[in-house]
Amino acid sequence: MASSEQGNEAPPTRGGLAKARAAIAGAGGHAVFWLKALSQPNIDLTLRTHAGLRTRIVERPGLSLPSAECEALVAQLRTVAAKTLTNESLTYGILSGEPAPISRAIITLISEEESGRPIAFNALSVMNVALDGAPVEVTHLGLVMIDPEVRGQGLSWVLYGLTALVLFVRDGLRAKWISSVTQVPAVVGMVAETFSDVFPSPQPGARQSFGHLQLARGIMAEHRAVFGVGEEAGFDEARFVITNAYTGGSDALKKTFDAAPKHRTDIYNAFCARELDYARGDDVLQLGRIDLAGARRYLFSEVPHGSLPSLLAASALLALQRLVLPIAYWLDDTRAFGTLRPRRNGNGVVR
Repeated sequence: MASSEQGNEAPPTRGGLAKARAAIAGAGGHAVFWLKALSQPNIDLTLRTHAGLRTRIVERPGLSLPSAECEALVAQLRTVAAKTLTNESLTYGILSGEPAPISRAIITLISEEESGRPIAFNALSVMNVALDGAPVEVTHLGLVMIDPEVRGQGLSWVLYGLTALVLFVRDGLRAKWISSVTQVPAVVGMVAETFSDVFPSPQPGARQSFGHLQLARGIMAEHRAVFGVGEEAGFDEARFVITNAYTGGSDALKKTFDAAPKHRTDIYNAFCARELDYARGDDVLQLGRIDLAGARRYLFSEVPHGSLPSLLAASALLALQRLVLPIAYWLDDTRAFGTLRPRRNGNGVVR
């Protein structure tokens, strides 16, 4: 005999339809997100990435937003920084008060949906560096801050990878160089496991190419201010270790090895303990690329498995890799890709 409690449940068909509608609505929202990412000259997107949380990605806010809105955004970043560094402050990058950093930054800000309170952010920066005699863009993974009250809620996949993935998709799924400067083993491991062709890394097969060395030299020569490293800091080209790194406004971020968050895989913890002098304040400069293989790793290993958008995106990437991308790259004669060069150069001359 059926219990009386069952009379208050929704009929199975109705409940299934409700779930289907919710899934379709969610997919539609994410479809709009990706369509905007592909169409906007400077990205300004908002997405619900967690229950009760909203994530906003803003590209070059110093140039793309009205001054009042940009100032309000920086104030939100300072709110998170004040909660993270209670007795100290940072004097470099987007928190320096200088216009240049916020004009080249790509901000990812997570806020509570109901109250609007900012709880975490990442500030990526785009650096122009010479590689084989031609300028290339290197996306620096940048400053990440999380309100201590919400740590451990699974925000890392948004702060460290989502924006890089959006830029990768927006730029036609062409491989992009990324950089990271840190002394935190958890971040070293995340970069090594997520992106492709990463150096340095304790993973078997990691090696320094001449391309890595060219980019590292260019970054250290021209872009130290992006990650708060002073001119007096040294650079070990063999190991890609920045010695005495906390002298350019980033002093408040210096940690002991014991205090630095560890990675779940101990090889990264051992790597940092072996290569970095924490008393002196060393950092490791990692360089790698986000490509289709890296995007797949990010989607399958970092994004929560229950996320419908991750499954849809992963399927689309696999299909694009096998069927569509080679044709699209071949037909597009306006942009370079690998050994393929544009049919016309910047002066309109046919090659």
